[in-house]
Amino acid sequence: MSAAATLPVTLDDIRAARIRLAPLLTATPLRSYRELDDAVGHSIRVFVKHENFNPTGSFKVRNGLAFITALPDEARARGVVAATRGNHGLGLAYAGRAFGVRATVCVPVGNNPDKNAGMRALGARLIEEGRDYDESVLVADRIVTEEGATLAHSTNNPQVIAGAGTLSLEVLEQEPKIDAMVIAIGGGSQAVGALTVLGALKPGTPVYGVQAAGAAASHAGWLARKPMQVDKADTIADGLATRSTYEMTFPTLLEGLEDFITVTDAEIADAMRMLLRTTHTMVEPAGAAGLAGLRKLAPKLEGKRVGIVLSGGNVDSSTLQRVLAGEL
Repeated sequence: MSAAATLPVTLDDIRAARIRLAPLLTATPLRSYRELDDAVGHSIRVFVKHENFNPTGSFKVRNGLAFITALPDEARARGVVAATRGNHGLGLAYAGRAFGVRATVCVPVGNNPDKNAGMRALGARLIEEGRDYDESVLVADRIVTEEGATLAHSTNNPQVIAGAGTLSLEVLEQEPKIDAMVIAIGGGSQAVGALTVLGALKPGTPVYGVQAAGAAASHAGWLARKPMQVDKADTIADGLATRSTYEMTFPTLLEGLEDFITVTDAEIADAMRMLLRTTHTMVEPAGAAGLAGLRKLAPKLEGKRVGIVLSGGNVDSSTLQRVLAGEL
């Protein structure tokens, strides 16, 4: 990291979020699997952070709880609103139910039905409007104006990023000798959290970014060295399906990432099958993107101890059937 000024949060912010989350969440496991190591090859030891074991099946519950627990009582009384493809909304709904805060969640039309059902089950008011995540953000902005709710942006909020950073704090505590991390990027909260934690506690440890080829605005921006927006986000990894870079995370990604690559839906699907076979746990497409990226980066990471994040396990049955049938 060439300039600390680009960091939207500090290690102290992440540690403070960790303290607030401690009574509400237990640390997720960091595990290694010999069969997975053998499949990746290049003498790499893979350390798998099981965020798919969280209460909502995703790391995003950290973000929702970090946001709500930092919110003043007066703002809690007005309610909160967010746009999401699912996992951020699940995390916010979970936190809202825990603290009695009304949560409104805006999702695009045709969103993952299982995630929609999960958010409703947690008490969220669901608004289905817009063609994709970026259009749902505009709907959430309208709710802020009309109802006075507080916006819980999935990326552009320091408490959200601090919540995501708590998972990297756990990784470093669980495996202090980690040599590198490979992290999937949608909005970038996970990667910025990792860059903040590793930059402060283990300087020089590289973080590699991975984005879905069909939703690669941040990757394109990273290559062009400027913020970017693309016309569409077309990928099975709905958790990565964003069309733009984000003000609060992009500068840190630009300066901090060691490398940034894209993976195809076919590569993501293959990583899902590999994870199911080797770890015997369910993972959604966005959660498998880190492994898909590691497989492409493996020659650069020969003999290293590398952390990947299974960011979520909320895959709908239709997508799972297609993946297992080898249709992708």
